[in-house]
Amino acid sequence: MREKTSLKASIISTIVAAICCFTPVLVIGMGAVGLSAWVSGIDYVVFPIMFVSMGLTANALYVRAGRAGPKPIAFIGVAVGAFTIGLLWLEFRYALRISLTAAAMVGVYAWYLRSVSARNSDTTSDSNEVEQQS
Repeated sequence: MREKTSLKASIISTIVAAICCFTPVLVIGMGAVGLSAWVSGIDYVVFPIMFVSMGLTANALYVRAGRAGPKPIAFIGVAVGAFTIGLLWLEFRYALRISLTAAAMVGVYAWYLRSVSARNSDTTSDSNEVEQQS
């Protein structure tokens, strides 16, 4: 998948999962089709999907930034697992705060990638100018 396509797809999946987590859209939809018995355990599925989608967004940002900095795959896996386990351990008491923290971490990571790629492009342009002067 191309960088823009994977970034758009991961952002859309994160938004859809967040809407399903924090609004009754999924509960109403499942009740309408006769699957209301499954509603009680839906949080155990939707929140991890949202955290995985945020991890995919972070990875897509890494690829879009030209693979600047260290590979984030291991950190993303640990963060997704930690957020999921923390949310389940706290029994969804702080679900909104934990989810906003995860989203803020993706935003900070995007800012970090932008600064690293800008530094790398400045270094590359400086080295090109030195080569042209020689």
